[in-house]
Amino acid sequence: MTNETAAEELPNPSILSYIRDLPNICSLAGLGCTLIAIYFIVTGVYAAAMIGMIWAVAFDWTDGLIARRMSGRTGADREFGGQLDLLIDIVSYGVTPAILILSYASFDPAYLPIAFIMLVFGAIRLSYFSTFGLSDDAKYTGLAIDNNSIIIVFVFLFAGYFDRDMFSIVLGASGLCLAALNVSQIKTPKLSGNPVNVALLATYTLAITFVYGSTLL
Repeated sequence: MTNETAAEELPNPSILSYIRDLPNICSLAGLGCTLIAIYFIVTGVYAAAMIGMIWAVAFDWTDGLIARRMSGRTGADREFGGQLDLLIDIVSYGVTPAILILSYASFDPAYLPIAFIMLVFGAIRLSYFSTFGLSDDAKYTGLAIDNNSIIIVFVFLFAGYFDRDMFSIVLGASGLCLAALNVSQIKTPKLSGNPVNVALLATYTLAITFVYGSTLL
């Protein structure tokens, strides 16, 4: 029996065995931050929600950096991690911003089409990337969906300069613009794979945490 044949006859690893993989732990930590963000969005504590949203991005970028530096990961490990990332991304960068816009607009039904477009375009964006990956020049086609949270967290810093109804419109317009960019044909660089960009995101995450955290004290 050859080594290849023996490998083919090995049973599939258990589902929960993938939790021991460090990059997957980071991915799931980001999902936990997303859950915290959704909780505070629904309860109306938006400053805490912004902190959860940006930390979700930080963990997302970190898992990729760790995965590329780890040795001994199999093709199945990489494929599983990639699928896990995609599933978490639609929740973190599609569902969460949509819920934020609905919640801030006091769940006005007029904002449902905006939320739906964000979800649809986000799902299409992720499916396109899953199918075709990066372009030949190692760039994304369309704005990577993690930028949605990075930008919305920044936009929300200006909420205090508008009344609630007006800023709901600002948020809705921002969501539609981001959704359009997600499925556009523009080419954008892959920021998350660069250690320098990860360090910049870490600085941005800490700054956002400080600014929003100070409003909670």
